[in-house]
Amino acid sequence: MTRQPTTNSVEINKDRIADILVPFIGPAALSALQLDAVQDYLDLLLRWNAKLNLTAIRDPEEIVTRHFGESLFAAKQLFPAGDSRVTAIDIGSGAGFPGLPLKLWSQSLDLTLIESNHRKATFLREVVRTLNLSSVLVLTERAERVSLNADLVTFRAVERFERILPIAFSLMKLQGEIAILVGSEQAGLAQSTLTTIDWKAPTPIPLSKSRTLLVGSRRNSVTPT
Repeated sequence: MTRQPTTNSVEINKDRIADILVPFIGPAALSALQLDAVQDYLDLLLRWNAKLNLTAIRDPEEIVTRHFGESLFAAKQLFPAGDSRVTAIDIGSGAGFPGLPLKLWSQSLDLTLIESNHRKATFLREVVRTLNLSSVLVLTERAERVSLNADLVTFRAVERFERILPIAFSLMKLQGEIAILVGSEQAGLAQSTLTTIDWKAPTPIPLSKSRTLLVGSRRNSVTPT
């Protein structure tokens, strides 16, 4: 991964980004190149956000905390050893969270981002191009129409939460995992809806009062009703 030049600079530098991320991934968890990528990604997000409304959060430090921090926290929990050669599908990627930070953490990840909004999908492709990321596919499609399967399926802050749960299940490989970043109420709903998943205890997200990382493994091939 090589750092690409950007036309505008963000208001916080790499040292500050690293400091903000400490509660989520610990000190010195990212290399200089990974921090470069986060900074370039943040720069793109701030510039595109004015037109696309990719996130309601406007403050750069809060974006690092809420979006990058939360996503990288999930990445560290899912891939504690760092790099991992697995396949992943991120549903309703929007501005790219948690999918793209998972890729920044685990560079061998074979990642598919599903985003039905064409303008948001264009933004995702621009991030992939700017950060020179390989093995990342952006699908401008609704998740229920996608016929792929992956070792890991993720999503965060999607609309129609109850409806997306069985769709996420259908995208998992037989021995696959699902990882979702949700509030405590949605975590309970996921556990009661997808009863064919062996769920781990929810992991509280640092600096959040109610948000958790919920991870589960597919128990069998039965499709939930």
